[in-house]
Amino acid sequence: MFLAVRLPQPLLLEGEAGVGKTEAAKALAAALDTPLVRLQCYEGIDAAEALYEWDYPRQLLGIRLAEARGDHVGEADLFSRTYLVSRPLLAAIEHPGPRPAVLLIDELDRADDEFEAFMFELLAEAAVTIPELGTIHATHPPVVVLTSNRTRDLHDALKRRCLYHWIDYPDVERTAAIIRRRVPGAATPLTVGVAEAVSRLRDLDVQKRPGVAEAIDWVAALIMLGVDRLDADAVERTLGSVLKYREDQEEARRRGLAWVVG
Repeated sequence: MFLAVRLPQPLLLEGEAGVGKTEAAKALAAALDTPLVRLQCYEGIDAAEALYEWDYPRQLLGIRLAEARGDHVGEADLFSRTYLVSRPLLAAIEHPGPRPAVLLIDELDRADDEFEAFMFELLAEAAVTIPELGTIHATHPPVVVLTSNRTRDLHDALKRRCLYHWIDYPDVERTAAIIRRRVPGAATPLTVGVAEAVSRLRDLDVQKRPGVAEAIDWVAALIMLGVDRLDADAVERTLGSVLKYREDQEEARRRGLAWVVG
């Protein structure tokens, strides 16, 4: 992250879902005391949803008002900043400073190849092009963090523009420390027990291995039920907090809930 800020160069974080990639970007923004601008990617996302769009209803209203006054409305009037709606990419590019914003492009692997190609200009030049207005360059280029769960491979051309870091699941000790930080008041035996149980569950043949986020949710659910130490009965009552597929829960029960507890 130090290099991403100082070079500056986009940082690509890859890892399983729930290991803390998004939280890393949030922590970076907090450390820099600067806004976090987040673009959540999904299948079918396009430039209009990520960069900008024109406020067509307002443009139409402007035309009608001009006609009522007997004024002429030219194309340059309609496609001006007055009618431009900024989306996350443009908002990050135009952030006034004094510190650059942190731009989080989250789960880029969920977007299609065309959108990934669209990102190249932003990553290479810290600039975006709007056909009606031209190219807009960043006064304070954003610190760009991209995340991917590796549901598909990202293009080599994009990776060449980025620093790369793989985030693995934290070990039991660090998981317990993160839980204590995120769930103040959680008893140490409970946080350690959940961290160890989550580590065991990842060794099962499950569709979705639980991450830190699930561990935090699990502890919160256990505390709500008045549990201060993990046991098989508590696991049975709260298994849905950590395993989100019926088949995964059945796999854990086949292995034995006493084994999950350790």
